[in-house]
Amino acid sequence: MVRTREQARAAREAKLDELHERLTGAVEQLVSGDDWRRALTFAAQFRARSFSNTLLIWAQHGAAYEAGRVSEPMPSYVAGYRQWQGLGRQVQKGQPGYMIFAPVTGRFASSNLTDAESWRRLGKGEKPRPGEVVRSKMIAVRPAYVWDSSQTSGDPIPEPPAPKLLEGEAPAGLWDGLSELVEERGFEVLRVPHEGMIQGANGMTDYTAKTVTVRQNMDPAAQVKTLAHELGHVLMHGPDQEDARQHRGIGEVEAESVALMIGAAHHMDTSGYTIPYVSTWAARVDGKEPVEIVKATGERVRKTASTILDQLDTAQVTDGTPPGLDREARQHDQPARTQVTHEQRTSARPAAGRVEPLPEPEPAALSPGLVRGL
Repeated sequence: MVRTREQARAAREAKLDELHERLTGAVEQLVSGDDWRRALTFAAQFRARSFSNTLLIWAQHGAAYEAGRVSEPMPSYVAGYRQWQGLGRQVQKGQPGYMIFAPVTGRFASSNLTDAESWRRLGKGEKPRPGEVVRSKMIAVRPAYVWDSSQTSGDPIPEPPAPKLLEGEAPAGLWDGLSELVEERGFEVLRVPHEGMIQGANGMTDYTAKTVTVRQNMDPAAQVKTLAHELGHVLMHGPDQEDARQHRGIGEVEAESVALMIGAAHHMDTSGYTIPYVSTWAARVDGKEPVEIVKATGERVRKTASTILDQLDTAQVTDGTPPGLDREARQHDQPARTQVTHEQRTSARPAAGRVEPLPEPEPAALSPGLVRGL
């Protein structure tokens, strides 16, 4: 039976609705601060993907483990069907993929880069006019599938060495790397003997004096965690940034969450990271549903932490991309058109899905001046 274009579109819309329901359900499970901490610790290991897709992979792998389809409670590496084949591995028969959102992109051209209204979408095969610059941007999403390594068999997956830390120890080079990033933003990193010199806090960011201060009477791991927290403030909550009017409580959640992801990416113990109940801070922004606040906050945190981690020359855990897989190829995951179900083949075809704008950052309400760290 050959499906019409309208039937294929309806099937795709139904899958997108299913994905939204799954994602909403996964977000609604993040009730406590510990739930949020566990989610971000997991996301740190899959930070190359969006926060929403990370939650979808987490939830679907957990269901697969409970059903006995996979042997490990946590996924390790995920990739598309053909990508696994390119790495010498094959998805095992009967293993359903984990459905995630994949971008649908369009090509846009403009001769005036400063005028947002001047960009026009190019048609298929259309060439830009003389003097125009072409850029791609996401215009919609479609459902796509990935599989965990435990659902595949074939060539061995090389395991890169994982950093190992003793209790209270800071990862080698992390303090220096974070300090450099703070200083690149025009801030001076200071250390003081005790918290009494910074209003009882572990750390403090002063936007006026352009300083980041950390107390020294903590073990090295706590000091580097505090510095990461303050770097989160520097990057996300400065008074000159559009998002600086954000509610103070969410700003602290974001900074601590950035520190948590950086710590988790270095195999640091994240059990002591303090984040308040999600149901408390996610309900503080008027006119926004808590689920949307959680998703937007998670994505802002992931992007900021990933930007920091990409600039550090330190030993880190993997980001969920199988060793040897080209990163650009990973961003264009497409299920194979062979040895998969008709349903999967149909959803993999490029199409004009409904427009799904990325979550907008929440308005900030942080006043300029001092920001005390946790």
